[in-house]
Amino acid sequence: MRFMLMHRVREDDPASWEPTPELIERMNAFVEKLVADGVMLGAEGVRQQGAVVRRRGTATKSTDGPFTEAKEVVGGFLLINAKDLAEATAVAEEYITCFAGVEEMSVEVRQVAEAEDIEPYLDR
Repeated sequence: MRFMLMHRVREDDPASWEPTPELIERMNAFVEKLVADGVMLGAEGVRQQGAVVRRRGTATKSTDGPFTEAKEVVGGFLLINAKDLAEATAVAEEYITCFAGVEEMSVEVRQVAEAEDIEPYLDR
């Protein structure tokens, strides 16, 4: 099964957006381990600036970030293979340790919906 691990960080915490050499070293070692274990499918960090596109009814509105209404924002993600949610959560628990020095953050673990998960809805 595929899982997406999204790390969320405080938007106003400079340590969340300015990686130290130590963070980069820990993250590289962690990613190399996941690749060697055959778990890693992809990983990326994201920039602090961005946009939000919202739809309410038929109205669509775009707003540039930073996203002042949010305390935590997505700072990056991993896409991994895991046998179940427990295994993916164990990876997330190791992943979060890479971010020593970031005062407050979380990692959301979500199973990716595969094509076979959606097929039952196509016959409606």
